[in-house]
Amino acid sequence: MKKNVQRLIMFLSVSFFLTGCYTYEMSVGKGAQSGVEVKKMNHYLIYGLAPIAVSNPKDMAGGAENYNVKIQHTFIDGLINAITFGIYTPTTTTVTK
Repeated sequence: MKKNVQRLIMFLSVSFFLTGCYTYEMSVGKGAQSGVEVKKMNHYLIYGLAPIAVSNPKDMAGGAENYNVKIQHTFIDGLINAITFGIYTPTTTTVTK
């Protein structure tokens, strides 16, 4: 019985930490051509309800007509979110030219 409880706790712990992170991807034009990446943080309050500073992918592309945009909660973003109990919720924007 004790072993089953320990296995259940272990399973739930692993399931919690291995959940998928939020990721949104889109291509503009023909998509990335050169593979050059630019990353910026987006800053939100209260679980993402109030934006403080949000990056602009078009500006990050630097005038390129073909690029990919990926907006995601990385592990570090999720860790910061958990430490602040959702008061501060960052995301990361990556533009690949």
